[in-house]
Amino acid sequence: MPSLRKFIGMVALVVFVVVYALVAMVIGDMTLQQSSHLVRFGFFAVAGLVWVIPAGAIIWWMQRGGKQRG
Repeated sequence: MPSLRKFIGMVALVVFVVVYALVAMVIGDMTLQQSSHLVRFGFFAVAGLVWVIPAGAIIWWMQRGGKQRG
């Protein structure tokens, strides 16, 4: 049932991105308060790109259900 798989994946993707953004923001704010602007920029730049890997895995799982096996 691909439509159910895509719906579950969409909900999981939205929840993941929101939770990931909040966690990255809290970690960056709590641990890097005394750091330089360059270190903070580096952390948030990396954290802003890392979410793509698990999001891609969720999207791959969503698309995998529509293909015929055999």
